[in-house]
Amino acid sequence: MTPRQILSLVALVAASLLLAAAPASADSYRYWSFWQGTGSGWSYQQSGPNTFVPADGSVDGWRFGVSADSSAAEQPRTAPDFAATCAHTPAVAGKKRVAVVIDYGTAADSGTGGTPPTVVSKCVTLDQDASSAQLLAVSSPPLRYDSNGMLCAISGYPQSGCGQVVSGSSSGDAKAGTTASATAAPAAHKTAKGARTGGWAIGAVLIAVLAGASYWQSRRRRD
Repeated sequence: MTPRQILSLVALVAASLLLAAAPASADSYRYWSFWQGTGSGWSYQQSGPNTFVPADGSVDGWRFGVSADSSAAEQPRTAPDFAATCAHTPAVAGKKRVAVVIDYGTAADSGTGGTPPTVVSKCVTLDQDASSAQLLAVSSPPLRYDSNGMLCAISGYPQSGCGQVVSGSSSGDAKAGTTASATAAPAAHKTAKGARTGGWAIGAVLIAVLAGASYWQSRRRRD
């Protein structure tokens, strides 16, 4: 192989890598995302509701919506306010009180054009070691899960479907809210991103090898 042929091959490999690494349009998902109240705002909950144990005086939030990952997820539209939500729920010795906010999203989020229930805030009193999943089951039954343990419906909403892929959507987050993890889709998104990064690394090695081969081929010809 001549140096010119080797250089042409290097250019071809580089062009292929650029095309492969170009960001693909991310899928969006319709699902329940899980949040934790932080002062007057919300923080996307990185722990699953079945393993997270909120402290007395905290606020759990749930929002039904559509998005591609946690950075774009729609937050509950009601600010977390434990004092107001639990103002008329007396403290019980040995128990904890947690405010739970349920935001059913908008008509656009529903996928059917129907009007979702209004946002509700409830104060739940349970044992100190109760998880967020247990608090949700007490505050907003019935819950619906799929065969993989993914939370599909709160208070029976929506009536059908679970984490559907939504093409061409620009609102809301990824497939999340399982009893084991609230970040299933963002994790998949990170895996895909890692695969693209790995592709770049492999490509860089190939280019280095081909460039070295070109150098030694040229040097051998001069000798």
